[in-house]
Amino acid sequence: MYDVITVGSSTVDVFARTRFSEIIKIIDPKGETDLLAFPSGSKILIDELEFTTGGGGTNTAVALSRLGHKVAFLGKLGTGTNSDFIHKNLKKEKIQLLCAHGKGNAGYSVILDTLEHDRTILTYKGVNDELRHEDVPYKKLKTKWFYFCSMLEESFHTLERLAEFAQQHKIKIAFNPSTYLAEKGMRHLKHVISRTELLILNKEEACLLVGKEPIEGLLFKLKSLGPEIVVITDGKNDLYVIDKKHIYTAKPPFVKVVDATGAGDAFASSFLCGILRKNDIEFAIKLGIANAQSVIMNYGAKNILLTFKEAMKAMKKLKVKIHKKKI
Repeated sequence: MYDVITVGSSTVDVFARTRFSEIIKIIDPKGETDLLAFPSGSKILIDELEFTTGGGGTNTAVALSRLGHKVAFLGKLGTGTNSDFIHKNLKKEKIQLLCAHGKGNAGYSVILDTLEHDRTILTYKGVNDELRHEDVPYKKLKTKWFYFCSMLEESFHTLERLAEFAQQHKIKIAFNPSTYLAEKGMRHLKHVISRTELLILNKEEACLLVGKEPIEGLLFKLKSLGPEIVVITDGKNDLYVIDKKHIYTAKPPFVKVVDATGAGDAFASSFLCGILRKNDIEFAIKLGIANAQSVIMNYGAKNILLTFKEAMKAMKKLKVKIHKKKI
């Protein structure tokens, strides 16, 4: 029996850091947009190059495994050295692989990073979008929780079937949709969200799903769709949680951001760990913030993910106030 099976994408992430770039600001009636610019027609020197694994499915699997849970990863890998690289790295993290292998390339991301740490990510989805119903080893899906990440195209239809399977077998679902899914609208996601126990998303994704509202309006609208717990994050701004009886508010303490890649995955998976271990919202919030801050203060989505012991030490130093009010 697993504690959690994560379902989502896997990628090889390449971090390319260079000094030869500029930030261009465009201001129009819709607001301000920052563009990362490189000289056209030039050969640009890279100061540092780092290869790691990424993708929501593997990021969360590693986070939960390091926090002491028995974890499996379900997704689709291709053939070749990149898929082998992902496979070996997950095995090192003591994660069981329930993956399907298909013809084609694994997912691949290039993270362009500057001295000011303004990053742009170029992502190739590869076979991540091709997880089919017949690829899933249903007899092996014995778990307390599923953690669903963003899945597109054929893989999303498989995610819908997995949500039905979870409901039939009394497996709880944590769901962390991305902007890719949220912009498709509530009708597209209703089949999964209505079966979800814990919904975690950022403010932009919440607005895409249910429209622009004051934050409490977003919380109540999303909760009315089925989840028992809804979490809305907003980067360095206040985060909000609603459960059956209360609304919780917390502001993450300021830290110097080195690289924000994977911070959302670190928070969400650690929040779930808090629910698994203590079924305590305030504990889950602090654990999520502690692990997310460890990630954003270092390069790479997985490099400085904490063990449970390390997270407990980080939480003791964490200065965060959580406000709680009855609904």
